[in-house]
Amino acid sequence: MPVCPIDTGRYGSLEMRRIFEEENRLQTMLNVEAALAEALAEVGDIPVEAALTIRSKASSKIVTVEKVKEREKVTRHDVAAMVEVLSEECGEHGEYVHWGVTSNDITDTALALQLKDALNIIKKRLAAIIEILCKKSVEYAELVMPGRTHGQHAIPITLGFKLAVYAAELARSYERMLQLSKRILVGKIGGAVGTMAALGPKALIIEEKTMSKLGLEPVEIATQVVCRDRLAELVCWAALLGSSLDRLAVEIRNLQRTEIMEVAEGFGEEQRGSSTMPQKQNPVDSEKVSGLAKVLRGLVTPALENVPLWHERDLSNSSSERFIIPLSMIILDEMLMTMQSVLTSLRIYPEHMARNLEITRGRIMSEAVMMKLARKGMGRKRAYELMRKLSRKALIENRSLLEVLEENPEVMKYVSFDELKETIEPKNYLGKNSELIGRAVSYAKSKLG
Repeated sequence: MPVCPIDTGRYGSLEMRRIFEEENRLQTMLNVEAALAEALAEVGDIPVEAALTIRSKASSKIVTVEKVKEREKVTRHDVAAMVEVLSEECGEHGEYVHWGVTSNDITDTALALQLKDALNIIKKRLAAIIEILCKKSVEYAELVMPGRTHGQHAIPITLGFKLAVYAAELARSYERMLQLSKRILVGKIGGAVGTMAALGPKALIIEEKTMSKLGLEPVEIATQVVCRDRLAELVCWAALLGSSLDRLAVEIRNLQRTEIMEVAEGFGEEQRGSSTMPQKQNPVDSEKVSGLAKVLRGLVTPALENVPLWHERDLSNSSSERFIIPLSMIILDEMLMTMQSVLTSLRIYPEHMARNLEITRGRIMSEAVMMKLARKGMGRKRAYELMRKLSRKALIENRSLLEVLEENPEVMKYVSFDELKETIEPKNYLGKNSELIGRAVSYAKSKLG
């Protein structure tokens, strides 16, 4: 009976889950054994007939999960169990199975093949999100809304600017993925402690041929295992990307607050927000992204602790990696799918943005007035202190900032009423909004190639 929500099908796409299913993991290891046998035959170390037989029998339909598990009860070693079952299926040629290699030559190389498939899926999903953000950044480049710091109104911003920031951030994660893929998608055929002693004088040729058949690069050097800094980098990167998705999700959740309601997740006609409150429309998808990000970040510690193994290896990494590697990829897959759906169906409320811009009755434009006065000759220090007092006065007396400014002789000494009206208009205080959006979008798209 399934226990983990991944096993129930709740999280992760079918294509991602299949990569890490038992049968596919077994088949991938068998593929490595077959590629090795073919390489060995090509250099004349084993008979060609043996390689052909190993290839024909290296199938999870023949060397089944059930057979391997049954044998593992005796061997208490999953790879040894697989090797024994495959050897028996190969008959007289079985003695050439697993020739000159050790378990992690097979498992680490197979894992690299699994991760290659997984990262291809993630690459596609992440690129789609970046494209959506770029498009919406341009579409909403002039849609003015309150900018907020510390949860308080700061100065005006546009929705396009806000989204462009996320497009650039996720593009950096995309770039990191391309860079780390070169370090992670590697295999090894090095034997017991990595020296290739058992493979003989043609070891390097055998390695090159095996990796070429599998579409991987060989490690530069390794012990019995591929050094775990590579996998730690992968999990740290996944957590970093997950945290960026979490940051975007938190923004959407905050902007969907009833009191703000500037953007909101899409909500289906038959969707329920509560089992008892019929009016509820909750940002459940963004909340799911935030929740899964917590799990993803929690996988970083075991990944880092797997780096310092004893001497040329021990087994303390194996059990935790059976959790953290599949989980990191499947959870990230779910987060990306969810965020793509959220952004595609995002509801935008310009009228609420305009309403919220007026909540402070012009005080959101205090900096703009301060800088206008400073440039007119008052000086920044005096202008800041004056605007601080006048903004407070407007708040206490519940009056508009423009009204308070208009009756202040010191202010009117430097600017006219028409200048003040123009200055406190939010759309007039966006700085290099358009240029910065364009720069961010160009950057993000350049990383996608």
